[in-house]
Amino acid sequence: MIRIDVDMDKCQHYGQCVFEAPEVFQLNADDKLEYVAEAPDEMLADLEAAADVCPMQAILITRA
Repeated sequence: MIRIDVDMDKCQHYGQCVFEAPEVFQLNADDKLEYVAEAPDEMLADLEAAADVCPMQAILITRA
């Protein structure tokens, strides 16, 4: 499993991560980021891409 952490103090809700891993990241009705905290190992490439495109570098992914 992969653990996903988003520093919500850094996150500005640009939503770039949503395009890379929509199964994990979503913008809610108020355009605020929501995400799931764990994902299967098969999603590693998408999650790394999401972390890379984050303009605020607010996403941390670790393997559990």
